[in-house]
Amino acid sequence: MNTIEQASNLKKNNEEKSYEKNIQHLDIYKCYQQSPYRSAKHSSYFQVYAELLEQYRNKPITFVEIGVLNGGSLFMWRSYFGTSARIIGIDFNPLAKRWADDGFEIHIGSQADPEFWKDFFKKIGDVDIVLDDGGHTYEQQIITAHTCIPHIKNGGLLIVEDTHTSYFKDFGYPSKYSFIEWAKKLVDNINSRFPAVKVSTLLYKNSIYSVSFFESIVSFRIQRDKCFESAPTANDGISINAQDFRYQEIQDKLSIFASNAEDAKWKKKLKKSLVKRIAKLKILKLKQYF
Repeated sequence: MNTIEQASNLKKNNEEKSYEKNIQHLDIYKCYQQSPYRSAKHSSYFQVYAELLEQYRNKPITFVEIGVLNGGSLFMWRSYFGTSARIIGIDFNPLAKRWADDGFEIHIGSQADPEFWKDFFKKIGDVDIVLDDGGHTYEQQIITAHTCIPHIKNGGLLIVEDTHTSYFKDFGYPSKYSFIEWAKKLVDNINSRFPAVKVSTLLYKNSIYSVSFFESIVSFRIQRDKCFESAPTANDGISINAQDFRYQEIQDKLSIFASNAEDAKWKKKLKKSLVKRIAKLKILKLKQYF
């Protein structure tokens, strides 16, 4: 082994030790290491798993993983969730059927085919968690999310992995139809539950309670009973009639320019002009943060 190879191996070992310090104490990472069959994961995923999935351990949940490959993650999930969990694997490769002999439910089909999902949920029923570690194309990820969300129980999760493909040229980047761009639209979708905000016509605002973005992972929490239209409220406390200073800047400028004006129509026009001018100045100030 030459000097360059030695240096490269040393650097690799140091990097591995560095990330292991952050995750080696996690139960999910221990289950991953102890799985008898191969599984490949990114090091940052384990802390996300621990944060999102700890509450589901040792409960009678139905967990679906898309993308079985060498089977190692199926054993990892069974070890992590416990024997009460129903673990289901989905893969495009019929070879995955072999894992049925180890007690896993295995379904063969394309995650980009809505008919596959229709048949799947007809057989399985609603589930608690869907983890998409499949083909990672925009089509697969978006169709999977769209078809699975209606069949995830209240309090359940949809977790989509390897969302960094939305930035890969080989997967079609740049594109306004990438998975990440679609997920961003769901932020508008959620905020459209506020009556005065109508910026999204997507179908999920009554299902998706929240969206969480992690490095290479997007998680959707399904909680339909919390997805109601927002309404203004106030308690019965005593008011001190405090002045609302939010629009003071506009009022001050307006009073300077229009102190002697009698024409209400002209005042209204002036106010509109001032609002636009102040908004432009604020945008110039904010550009440094974008």
